Amino acid sequence: MGETTQAAGAARQRSFGATGLCVPAIGLGTWAMERDEPARTREAVARAVELGLCHVDTAEMYGDGAVETLLGEALAGRRDAVFLASKVVPEHASYAGTLRACEASLRRLRTDRLDLYLLHWPGVEPLADTFRAFERLQADGKIRAWGVSNFCERDLAAALDVAGEGRIACNQVLYHLEERSIEHAVVPFCRAHRIAVVGYSPFGSGAFPAATSPGGRALAALGAARGLTPRQIALAFLVREPDLFAIPKAARPEHVSDNAGALGVVLGPDELAALEARFPRGPRRRGVPTA
Repeated sequence: MGETTQAAGAARQRSFGATGLCVPAIGLGTWAMERDEPARTREAVARAVELGLCHVDTAEMYGDGAVETLLGEALAGRRDAVFLASKVVPEHASYAGTLRACEASLRRLRTDRLDLYLLHWPGVEPLADTFRAFERLQADGKIRAWGVSNFCERDLAAALDVAGEGRIACNQVLYHLEERSIEHAVVPFCRAHRIAVVGYSPFGSGAFPAATSPGGRALAALGAARGLTPRQIALAFLVREPDLFAIPKAARPEHVSDNAGALGVVLGPDELAALEARFPRGPRRRGVPTA
């Protein structure tokens, strides 16, 4: 197998932190999916699984459970083909509350286990209690791995002190071309401790560079040279390293198909440099961005 083929394979499926699990570089986010047309959304979820975008991410907070319910319907007969993730909100993240929240998510999702369970953002409940509940759920076979979301490097260091090395599977954070500040400290911390970085809202929550903007024109030019769309180029950049993952939301089958076209795309040094120049990292932030 040549280097290009190996790189393309790694861009499709890659090791997920220290879990030993293999997960697609690009998955499917579901935030605010309760606002979309249900039939089309179910079709989009099915298309995502068929095309290999089988890391499906949701949360109890999304639509106050409505999105988990929708996914339970959409994934009927497809559950074993999916790496399914959900999240507990901090106000539910006591030891007993985490156990209850997970059971409720499992019921709505019509499954007996989650592949990944996350604390949605840092809260007031002691991490020791939340993580103890995660470990109990894992021992009971109700989750395969667990992690965190929206944690900055200081939060991650505190979490690592509680959990120990090799327990925190991932940190899910906002990451798109015009918001790359996590690259200063969060990504290096995660890399040093074998914690996968999962980027949500990789198209900027509706703020994707306009076609007439300098950034939009750069994406279009790079895409035209490769027979790719601007969004495919953006996704390929955001998962350019083997510990980076992206979960773009797609509530229409055609959007799913477009996202899937980025699987296996490996950008060359000149292409990466062009995107680095057009979408610079910017200054280091305090904390992590959430919008």
